[in-house]
Formats: sequence, C-alpha cells, structure tokens
Amino acid sequence: MTQADKAAAPQEVDLLVCGAGAGGMTAALVAKLEGLDVLLCEKTEQVGGITATSGGTTWVPGNSLGAAVGAPDKAEDAREFLRYVVGNRGGEDLREAFLASGRAAIDDLAARSEVKFAAAAAHPDYLDGPGSAYGGRALGPLPFDGKRLGEDFKRVRPPRPEFMGLGGMMVGRGEIDSLLNPFRSLANLRQGTKIVFNHLKDRLSHPRGTRLLMGNALVARLLFSLRRQGTPILFGTSLEELIVEEGRVVGARLRGPEGERIVRARRGVVLATGGLAWNKALREKFLPEGTRGLSLAPETNTGDGATAATKIGARFEDGGDSPALWMPCSSYRRADGHLAVWPHILLDRAKPGLLAVNSSGRRFVNESDSYHDFSMAQIRGAPDALPAWLICGAAFVKRYGLGLVLPGGHGLRRMVKAGYLIEAPDLAKLAEKIGVPAEALAATAARYDELAKTGADADFGRGTSVMNRFNGDSEAGGANPCLGPVGEGPYYALEVRPADLASSAGLAGDPHGRVLNEAGAPIPGLYAAGNDLASIFKGTYPGPGTTIGPAVVFGWRVARHAAGLPTPDRLE
Repeated sequence: MTQADKAAAPQEVDLLVCGAGAGGMTAALVAKLEGLDVLLCEKTEQVGGITATSGGTTWVPGNSLGAAVGAPDKAEDAREFLRYVVGNRGGEDLREAFLASGRAAIDDLAARSEVKFAAAAAHPDYLDGPGSAYGGRALGPLPFDGKRLGEDFKRVRPPRPEFMGLGGMMVGRGEIDSLLNPFRSLANLRQGTKIVFNHLKDRLSHPRGTRLLMGNALVARLLFSLRRQGTPILFGTSLEELIVEEGRVVGARLRGPEGERIVRARRGVVLATGGLAWNKALREKFLPEGTRGLSLAPETNTGDGATAATKIGARFEDGGDSPALWMPCSSYRRADGHLAVWPHILLDRAKPGLLAVNSSGRRFVNESDSYHDFSMAQIRGAPDALPAWLICGAAFVKRYGLGLVLPGGHGLRRMVKAGYLIEAPDLAKLAEKIGVPAEALAATAARYDELAKTGADADFGRGTSVMNRFNGDSEAGGANPCLGPVGEGPYYALEVRPADLASSAGLAGDPHGRVLNEAGAPIPGLYAAGNDLASIFKGTYPGPGTTIGPAVVFGWRVARHAAGLPTPDRLE
C-alpha cells in the first residue's frame, strides 16, 4: 500500500480532537486517561495556540488550592459574583456547570497528570461586587523544565519575542526588578545572576531557554502529559470538513502533509481550533470597525472549527456584550518585518502619572481598569478613541517604563527613533505631533494634576476598585496608588488599539460542551472547547484567566461526557 493509499484509508478512533490549545489538549488528555482511543490533530507544527503566548492564568472559582496560600474560595461566592457581572444575559446553565466542575477538574488533572497549578494569594477579580475575590481564584501553572520534553520541546509554541530576553529567556513578573536592577540589593544580584546563568547554559544546547513559565508552562505540561499517555498527535494537519451520517457527526476530513485523511470517531469530534481569530469573514461580520487589523491569536488560527460546524447547521453566537475579549496594544514594524506587539496589561496603565486621551485630547476612561474594560471604552468612544494615546512625563518612563520601553528607561532612545514612542519637550509640541488639539490636551493634563492632588478621580473613578489599587503603586507616596501628577517634560505619547486576545463569539454549546444547532438542540457527536465555544460570560470579563479557566474545565467535561462518565451540572 502506498503512502497515498494509507492517507486515504479511513482511520477509526473513539474521539477526534481538532486543535491543540488548552481546551483541546485538556479534552484529549482526560479522554485518554479515561481509556478512550484518542487522536489529536494540530494545524501547525507546534502546540499551544493562544495559550502558549498568554500569561497562563486560569480562573477556577472554588478550587482546592487557594487554602494553601491563605485564600480559600467558595464556588457559591463566585456564583453570586457572576450573577452580578453577567446579569440576565443568559447562559446560566453553562456557568453553573463550570462552577460545579472546577474543583474536580483541577484536582483530577493534578492527581493523574503533570498539569499542576498554584493559587495566587493576591490576584483580584477585575470588578468589585458581591462575591468578588481578592485571591485564590486565579491559578498559575507551575514552572516547567522544557528539557523534560526532549525532542518535543521544539513543539511548544514560544512566547512572543517581545516577552523574552537574551535570545529566548522567559521572565516572571516578580523577576523583572532583579534583572533590570541587579545591584539594587544582594537578593536582586543573586536572583538575576542565577536566572541569566541558567539561561545561558540552556542556550548551549537549545534554541531558547528551557525554563518555561506562564502559558508556555501550561502548554508544556499538557504536551508532556499527553506524550506520557501515548496520545498520537498529527502535526500540520487541519480540519477540512465534518462528516455527518443520519444527523450525527461521525468523523472528519483532514488535510495533512500526506494529503487528505479521513478519521471516523465513534464517540465524537471536539472542535478546539482557536475561535474566530483571523477568519476574515467572521471578523468583518462580528468585530467593530477599527478593531479588525490587530489580534493576539496566531495567524494560523482562521476559524476552521466555526466554519466546519456552521456548514452542518451549528449555531454561532455573537458573544453578548462583545464578540471578543480585548487588550489595548501598542505596536511597531521592526526592521526585519516582524510586527512587535505589546499588550498593556498592568505594568504601566494603572500606575500614577499616566493618562489616556482620545483624538480630541480628552480622557475617556479609567486608565487603571482591566485591559478588556479599557478597550471596551475605546470601542464605545469610537472613532475618537480608536486609536487612543497614553501620555506621561519623563519621570514616569524612568520609574515604570512604557510598553516596550522597560522600567529605568531601557530602550527609550531606540523606541523613539523607531517611531514607536513620540517625544516632545512640552505638551503643546506633543499634541502637534500626535494630531490632537493642544489646548484640550493642556486642559486635560491640568485637570488630571488637580485630581491627583486630591487623591480622588471625580471624573472616572480611577483607584476606587480593588483591582485598580492592586495594580497601582502604593509606594509612590500619593493618597491614591493610581493617581499622580503628569510631571515635567520631556513628554511621551504612545498609540494603543484594541487587539482581540480571545473570542467571546463562538459556537453555541450546552453544559456538556455539545454544539447546538439553530434550533437549540445538541448535534450528536459534536463538541467544542476553548475559544470555539462561545464565552460562558457573554462578553463580560470577570477576572484574570477567565478564558483559560473555562477552556480547561469544559475540556475536562467534554472528555468525561464522551467517555460516558457523570459530571456535576449544578452546585449543591
């Protein structure tokens, strides 16, 4: 039999999983652990998708890990919080299933695989409200030594280059100061030296550092666990179409290096291909004008799952409040053609002395709110706030950095020369350079300075929420850790636009992750997980990791359902 004949001959498994991000890999791993014959196919040559380049935070209320760090959590409290945040937007049955299964899913993965997390004692929900939590709900994957993967280390999608130093070194949030200021203290010197020495040792035999953190660690742990279970993975293999017989999905037509391949699946097909991402038709249909040109998803994520499912009658939901979840990002084109993108998550926006203005030179948002809420304010303020400008003085850049300019001003001159950062000796000239009215910008900065003196932002409430204050700077000396004067020049401006980090719009699903048809009934044999499944939070963004958390938990639930095992659907 020729290679072409082998590729054309139907293969039969219990469960076919399309897409190797957090949701897909979790579904494949748990199904394999439950004894199913599983095949995982991945369109690219590397696993991880959006998860691999993310912070990896995983929001799972009621988990058992919070108690170990003094932050025990109850899923019942999260239920109250989600009712406050999501309200009557619908989908309560899926949120109930998520809350009822979160603890069991995380404990099961920890007990039977290398997928292990630790709870953050302090990582607040993004909104204040009844049942909100300061810590315990946000989990971080434990660091992972990529050398344990052997040859498979190259299969882990690396972080964005902007997030690595020294040719591929990952750095944790708590390690930045020791690396930028090694001589500030003996502890800094010891930590920084150890990190750099180990990285340089890694580079003698590896293309990048093997100390994996954040989303890279989660992806590596899932891949390592899948390999230990002997789960086959087809790389470079994309989903072409679903095969339906008598109303049931019985397999899929795939395309890989050897051509077309037909895989039949006795228990079903799981779609986990990354959501709408770079699918041009879906972006134009669902994403607001002015937001379609920038995404944090890999360019290979082109909505394959949504396309295949809707062709057989699946319902695609618009995402509720928003079709996507957003981050304000700055970017510039490097000399080598790479588009460097920096998400403004917490290192600069929340700090005192920075303000954001629209094209009229006016503030339009609480700058310290979550990245999603900041971007939603941009979208609501369109077109004036698309793009928006982050404005600050020299002292701010020196203390906190700004985007790709690191704290201490590292890289400032290079980024100004590249046109990434706009510099001017005074606010009037800065306004001229960025095309906003000079009088308006001056008035805005003066008003902001007045508010900073009082410590209360009467205009936008900056520094009034727990999350605002947590991400601010309590050591800056002001009455409000998020408010401070703009200060002296030279002044800097940085353009930011919303970039989608994940889909909220997606395939309609039931509490088991089964995809629904236009009539609202499950399509037999078809599941969705990760960003292919419409957000259970209906376009709201409750807290850190509220994309990966549901991806992991629903991946677990999908696998259990496909294996015929019970899953809790409601909190007792």
